[in-house]
Amino acid sequence: MSRIGKLPVPVPSGVDVTIDGPVVTVKGPKGTLSHTVAAPITVEKNEGVLDVKRPDDERNSRSLHGLTRTLVNNMVVGVTDGYEKRLEIVGVGYRVLSKGPTQLEFQLGYSHPIVFNAPDGITFAVENPTRFGVQGIDKQLVGEVAANIRKLRKPEPYKGKGVRYAGEHVRRKVGKAGK
Repeated sequence: MSRIGKLPVPVPSGVDVTIDGPVVTVKGPKGTLSHTVAAPITVEKNEGVLDVKRPDDERNSRSLHGLTRTLVNNMVVGVTDGYEKRLEIVGVGYRVLSKGPTQLEFQLGYSHPIVFNAPDGITFAVENPTRFGVQGIDKQLVGEVAANIRKLRKPEPYKGKGVRYAGEHVRRKVGKAGK
């Protein structure tokens, strides 16, 4: 049995879960998220917890069991606490400017500034010109937006300049050997 899949998902007070066939909808103080559960897996609502069940021990059922439980748990955590990815910018003259909660303007060593617009459900928080955060209730979307921002200028291995996750270690290379 999947060690992750058999764990019940705790539903805190203030969170409303509705199960309509394969569609699980979670509504909380921060918003609403919905997910369609894959075919053999079922989600049952008991007092204060959600149980993710699988009908048999087929390979497909086993592989989807833990995944479905984690996705449902991420929805519950998202509507109660939300998710945030922190990023930092390293490099002389590299900076970020906030143009409102859903728009950022980057100076990343290109000849032009880069304006990045947030998709629905994502907001940005700029601490200072080199540190900012991506916030939202959908864990997958927060991670994807953070990865797309990092893609604008990946950290390079010689000087470490670029956009990186907070706390990310960039493997450095030795430059060319001098005489």
